[in-house]
Amino acid sequence: MMLMMSRRSLLGLLALCASVAFCKPTSEKKERVHHSKDLDERDPIDQNGFQFDHDAFMGREGSKTFDQLTPEESKERLGKIVDRIDDDQDGLVTADELTSWIKRAQNRYVDDNVKKHWNEYDTNRDGQISWEEYRNATYGFHVDESFSDVSNDEDKASYRKMLKRDVRRFEKADKDGDKVATREEFTAFLHPEEFDYMKPIVVLETIEDIDKDGDGMVDEKEYVGDMYSPVDGESEPDWVKNEQEQFRRFRDLNKDGKMDKEEVERWILPGDYDHAMAEAKHLIHESDKDEDSKLTKQEIVNNWNMFVGSQVTNYGEDLTRKHDEF
Repeated sequence: MMLMMSRRSLLGLLALCASVAFCKPTSEKKERVHHSKDLDERDPIDQNGFQFDHDAFMGREGSKTFDQLTPEESKERLGKIVDRIDDDQDGLVTADELTSWIKRAQNRYVDDNVKKHWNEYDTNRDGQISWEEYRNATYGFHVDESFSDVSNDEDKASYRKMLKRDVRRFEKADKDGDKVATREEFTAFLHPEEFDYMKPIVVLETIEDIDKDGDGMVDEKEYVGDMYSPVDGESEPDWVKNEQEQFRRFRDLNKDGKMDKEEVERWILPGDYDHAMAEAKHLIHESDKDEDSKLTKQEIVNNWNMFVGSQVTNYGEDLTRKHDEF
């Protein structure tokens, strides 16, 4: 029996690092604050500031991916994007203009992602996606929920966990409880971090990923362990001590040594944090050589490597879009 897996679910499986033998330890800091990407389509863990995976974005010629663009091509295309970011066409990009563009890029990503998956799951073409359609397209028509045909016990447990999470997320997204997802409900299923009523699911899934002792909370060791895996022979980086201090001072608000659901939500989905504005300010800070709090096209192009790894270009995708696709 061949188990049918969507990329979303496959990456969800790979995220279960505790049960996957080939997960490699790393000394790089990882962060858990959720952004606008699909929780499974793009790993929400940011390993290099605003640098993310650029693979497999098709270019104007139809075969050239972002990674195959030369620096000169990237700079040229980035310059054209800057012209569109500069709303008032005064030759300067402000934090507000950059923030607005990033938010538009985020919304476009969500729309494109849902559109990409819709036909895959709406198999009867009735304009809705039932749980059965999603389940069959993801796990296969003849898979029973015990995954008895999967020989490896570790894989079987992982599939069961994935299915349980998908069921729970689908039921939460399905507001009217009819086991059929409208376009909006399916968007909430794929992108729960974008919907207030889905926040409990995002928090619960995060706790399940990090909580190793099964007490439903995140202690300091689990918190640090989610960001840092020791590498043999390597000394513990300084930032680990800083994160331990962050946990004690700012994460564990009631000082009981653990983060409960409310504290985890404040950590990963901070209500007073505007990610788009934060990224805009970060990019300006790193690129504003004359320190006027605005960016010229040349200042942006000079720091092109940071911008092509930013949501300004949707992690490089915009560089390979046709002009009329923006």
